[in-house]
Amino acid sequence: MTATGHIGAVPQTAGRLHGRGPGANRVALVRAQNEGWRAGERIPVTVHAPDPISLAGVSSHLRQHPEIEIVPEGKDHPGTVAVLLTETLDEATTLRLRRLVRSEGTRVVLVAGLIREAELLEIIECGVGAILWRREATPQRLHQAVLAASRNEGNLPPDLLTRLITQVGRMQRGAPDRPGPLAGLAPREVDVIRLVAEGLDTREIAGKLSYSERTVKNVLHGMTTRLQLRNRAHAVAYALREGYI
Repeated sequence: MTATGHIGAVPQTAGRLHGRGPGANRVALVRAQNEGWRAGERIPVTVHAPDPISLAGVSSHLRQHPEIEIVPEGKDHPGTVAVLLTETLDEATTLRLRRLVRSEGTRVVLVAGLIREAELLEIIECGVGAILWRREATPQRLHQAVLAASRNEGNLPPDLLTRLITQVGRMQRGAPDRPGPLAGLAPREVDVIRLVAEGLDTREIAGKLSYSERTVKNVLHGMTTRLQLRNRAHAVAYALREGYI
């Protein structure tokens, strides 16, 4: 770990650096359970990195969480979370993302140094719902992104969400002859997806709308299944493009 706490190096004395003492694993377990993980249901995670040091560093940090199980690259299967580190998105990386999400049903956390405007919507529509900037990828943020991806929830930096909204708005203004919003979303779905776009999680959305968390999950599941959307971020992109939000 570097002095700023960012990911990229192997922690030499992980317990000391992270302040772990007796009972720390118990605290982590309780935190994980509060976030929806149940004992015996570990999250399989593969790490795809461009160099051995990054691979070892990310894997080491994630292994400290008892609800996460690091599995070898190539063992991706539906339900696995793949953490993919890259500096820029070249054609090979984009193809790899598509293969992971579409062919293997993996949920992807993309940790990138640079995402160009033309690439953002393509990444979202490809099925990537959790994105971190490499400069902001602390162990805590990476852990949160993995948990969000495992629940098929979106996790985007605020600046990327703003860019996504701006990009979709520009697309709509550039197509004046385009028909109005499709009758694809029910009013309840619109209420939920608007709050998703604002960055609220399931519990916060339920509180805002006076729904149960199960109802929120059912609404989102029904919407994504019916419209063949890959995750919450893709649903937000759809709702923006079709003029619902």
